[in-house]
Amino acid sequence: MRNPDDLLKTDSYDYTLPPELIASEPAEPRDSARLMVINRADGAVTHTRFREILNFLPPDYTVLYNDTKVIKARLFGAKTSGGRVELLINRPLPDNRFDVLIRGRVRPNTRLVFGEGLEAVVLALQEDGHRIVRFENGENILGFDALLPFLERLGHVPLPPYIRREDRPEDARRYQPVFAQNAGAVAAPTASLHFTPELFARLQERHEVQPVTLHVGAGTFKPVESETITDHPMHREYYEIPPVTRRLIESDRPLLAIGTTVTRTVEYYVRTQKPFGECDLFLHPLNPPRRVDALLTNFHLPRSTLLMLVASFLGLEMTKKVYNIAIGERYRFYSYGDAMLIL
Repeated sequence: MRNPDDLLKTDSYDYTLPPELIASEPAEPRDSARLMVINRADGAVTHTRFREILNFLPPDYTVLYNDTKVIKARLFGAKTSGGRVELLINRPLPDNRFDVLIRGRVRPNTRLVFGEGLEAVVLALQEDGHRIVRFENGENILGFDALLPFLERLGHVPLPPYIRREDRPEDARRYQPVFAQNAGAVAAPTASLHFTPELFARLQERHEVQPVTLHVGAGTFKPVESETITDHPMHREYYEIPPVTRRLIESDRPLLAIGTTVTRTVEYYVRTQKPFGECDLFLHPLNPPRRVDALLTNFHLPRSTLLMLVASFLGLEMTKKVYNIAIGERYRFYSYGDAMLIL
């Protein structure tokens, strides 16, 4: 766009998606999803299948992935005073507290019951709609590690709100990358969902492949509601970068990020030099990547920070062009949808 101010307008990142292109089921097998490859050097767009991705990766690229593991973060229960509630864990906080979202009216000191003796006490109501709770089992106050077994038995896979169905047992497998290791995400790093164990092994044979960890929070689905994108309060997510990955980031090797979460983690580290902490970096065309050279990602929601991150690689006009192509070619969108590779 000729007017630079348009890059800051949230309306510039809107588009209309036919509802039938929102994927409610994953591709089977994982690597049968479609893949759009965009070459920024000449603007070429190639349509292929994800299983062919290694044919497009330059051989000298180092690949970074997110090894976070999705937890069963949705709990259904009731208030001791009566009335059903639904609780979604967003992230753990210090002192065995948790940032959560609760569907159902609650007040401070409201007690919620979920089964097997698991209860939650509402400690505070936040202005942004989040709630702070403490989980208990009898006289025991539960930290994150102690809570995980209860979530595994009582919890549900936190499918995104645009997948308009209840989770099923197979979602526990499919809404999880094959290389997931560190429990803590409440949303999947969706670009990772396309890898099969065999394809990931082949990737490791051909490229240097190393992890970062960023525990994806519910804020990833929050649309930008301010008129100007820079007025949007960016959500915070916990991350860690192991020493071997930090050395690769600090090298001059070209980097491919598997997903927006990896991109934000790497770019936050480049700006702060902090190997762990909470990332709240907002990448957009006026704050583009400094270190990540290529991006593998899915197709994202209108007016979302993830779409704006894609535009930080492609530019706004090219992003709109690519999305129009994807809609015209009937690509499947969002978490269970198809992928794009930006080179």
